[in-house]
Amino acid sequence: MDLEKLVEQFKAKDIQAFEKLYEMYHHSIHGVIVNIVKKHDVAEEVMQDVFVKIWQKSDSYSKQKGRFFTWILNIARNAAIDTVRSKGYKTEKQNLSTDSFVDTIAGHDRLEHTTDAIGIKKFVEQLTETCKAIIDLLYFKGFTQSEASETLEIPIGTVKTRNRSCIKSLRAIVLR
Repeated sequence: MDLEKLVEQFKAKDIQAFEKLYEMYHHSIHGVIVNIVKKHDVAEEVMQDVFVKIWQKSDSYSKQKGRFFTWILNIARNAAIDTVRSKGYKTEKQNLSTDSFVDTIAGHDRLEHTTDAIGIKKFVEQLTETCKAIIDLLYFKGFTQSEASETLEIPIGTVKTRNRSCIKSLRAIVLR
């Protein structure tokens, strides 16, 4: 069946057309979402929401504005970005501690065998408390420098300076 006809049937709320389009595109859409949210379970939820949204807004697709796949892809990308920017997602990310992250890495078989988990826990533990806090927020919890500045209640310039200094200290410890 030709894609144009399938899309027209989909726009007319034909469930079989929707199912065919889902089968055609769900792997690609899931891949895009996973690349943004980095978690398969969250990506599954976002993908489900995306396909519900395209079903509900099927009449808003116009072939004059672009390809059908591009339309779905933009909806998926925007939904994934909205999820990452959501307060709940950020809160979950902030609740991770450096210790659990390092333990997760150390317990992961492939990483342990290929890199000996870089021994990162022993290196980070040798840093000052200030450096541990900066590295924990910026590298383990994925905060932006602005978010770290707000969390630590220090100017962003200080975060940047401390980050450079802490990375330099960490590099010196690792290269001893």
